[in-house]
Amino acid sequence: MDASTRRLRYFVAVAEELHFSRAAARLFVAQQALSKQIRGLEDDLGTSLLKRNTRSVELTPAGQVFLDASRELLASFDASVAAARRIGRGERDTLSLGFLVTAALELTTPLLTEFQRRYPEVRVDLREFSLLDPSAGLADGSSEMAVIRLPISVADLHTEPLFVEPRVAALAIGHPLAGRDRLTVAELLNEPLTIGRSDDTAWRDFWTLAAYRGGRAPTLIETTSHTEEMEIVATGQGCSITAACAARYTPRAGIRFILIEDIPGATCALAWRIGTKALLVDRFVAVAREIRDRETAIIRAIERPRLGHRSRRAQPPAAAR
Repeated sequence: MDASTRRLRYFVAVAEELHFSRAAARLFVAQQALSKQIRGLEDDLGTSLLKRNTRSVELTPAGQVFLDASRELLASFDASVAAARRIGRGERDTLSLGFLVTAALELTTPLLTEFQRRYPEVRVDLREFSLLDPSAGLADGSSEMAVIRLPISVADLHTEPLFVEPRVAALAIGHPLAGRDRLTVAELLNEPLTIGRSDDTAWRDFWTLAAYRGGRAPTLIETTSHTEEMEIVATGQGCSITAACAARYTPRAGIRFILIEDIPGATCALAWRIGTKALLVDRFVAVAREIRDRETAIIRAIERPRLGHRSRRAQPPAAAR
C-alpha cells in the first residue's frame, strides 16, 4: 500500500463498510491505527468526513463528495502504476478506440499519426461499430475510448469535444423539399425518418428531432448502418437526419444533403469511462487537444461545410486535400 495513497484507501474502506472494525479487518490493520489515520485526514482537510457514535458510522455530505473523488483518484493512480510497470517490463501497451462511420473526420489521421509518433510503445486498436451501438463500445466496455457523436445515454463518461458539426437532412432528389438550400426543423416533422436500431434514448431522440415534436411520436424506419440508411433515403422510403460530413464521406447518387438551419449541431467528442487506463487516456486526450487547436483550417471546414446541389461526388474541404 503506497504511502501517498494510504489515507485515501483507509477512508474508502471505512466509507464502504460504514464500520471501523470491518474496515480494519479488510485492510489488515489495527482499528486504533485506522481511526488515527482517518482523524488525521479530516484534520488535514479541515472538515469532518464521517459521523461516528457508538452504534453507527455515516458519511457527511463532505464525506460523500470526497468518497467519489477518492475512488476516481485511486482508480486512475492504480491504472497508471500498472501501465508504468508493463512498459518497464518492455511490454507494449494497448488502447482500444471505438468509432462509428467517419470517426473524427479529417482529424482522425493527424491525431493517430501524432500519437503513434510520440508513443510508439502504445498500440491503438481501432474498431468500427454499427448504429446498434452509438457508444462505440463504451456501454459494454469493449472500447476503452471512443469517438462518438453526443449525446448518448451512457453514464459516468468523461468527454473531450473536438468539433460541432451541422445537422442536415438527407433527401431523395425527387422529394418535394430536395430543391431547397436550407430547411427548418418544422418542415421535417411529418417526414418518415431513419434511425439506428439502438436502445440509447438520448441518441435516438437527438437524431429524430424529439425535442421539437411536442410529445408526438415520429414515423421511424430502423436501420443497422449508415449505408442502409442511405439506401432507404435514395429509394424515397424516408429521410435521414445526419451529420453534414455524410455529403462528402458517403455521397450517394440520387441523394441531396440540405442544412437544417434552426437546430444545434452534433458534437463529435472523445469519450471514456472514469478510471479507464488513466495514463494512456490522458496522453491521447492531450494529443487530441493539440491537434484540434492546431488544425484550425480543418475544423473550420468541418463546422462550416459547403453543401451544394450536386450529390454525386462532394469534394473534401480544401484543408484536407
